[in-house]
Amino acid sequence: MFDTRELGRRPGALKRISRSVAAPKDLGIEVIGVREDATVELDLRLESVMEGVLVTGTARAPLSGECVRCLEPLERELEADFQEMYSYPDADDRSREADTGDDAEEEETLFLEADLFDLEPVLRDAVVLSLPLQPVCRENCPGLCAECGARLADDPDHQHDVADIRWASLQGLADAMRDGEKDNAPRDRGDDPQEK
Repeated sequence: MFDTRELGRRPGALKRISRSVAAPKDLGIEVIGVREDATVELDLRLESVMEGVLVTGTARAPLSGECVRCLEPLERELEADFQEMYSYPDADDRSREADTGDDAEEEETLFLEADLFDLEPVLRDAVVLSLPLQPVCRENCPGLCAECGARLADDPDHQHDVADIRWASLQGLADAMRDGEKDNAPRDRGDDPQEK
């Protein structure tokens, strides 16, 4: 909660605040986010206006997550800007008098409570909307091998011999002949229940 009492209700009054706060729980998406209790640096500008207090700010926080291509852990710094109007409680009465009929806008209005405002919902929206949806450790990350899961950045020449599936039965026959299992008829005809 942040206090706006010093501003009073004088339009044009201005106050700047810099504060470090602990990150709330679940500040992020599945693959990347701000760890709970990590330090979030806030630079805020509170400006008193006729309807309430206009809060403009920047949040800086450390991000932790994993690359969506190679699953390696990654660390980043996030900077998110935001701006929100916190209305005076009696401003709701004034807005009803000049009702425009737009109920959706009315639901999104945030109010000051005893000259205090809660920044968490605004901070959460700003941070989550600033997160990369597909974070990568580097722009050209090759990811993992689709066949064996090996990290391709560690072995750029990694490859598998890709046999044509039409020849797979003959490959099985050749392997059987090499191992001296020439008379293994079910495997040669593909009747082995384990291969299905």
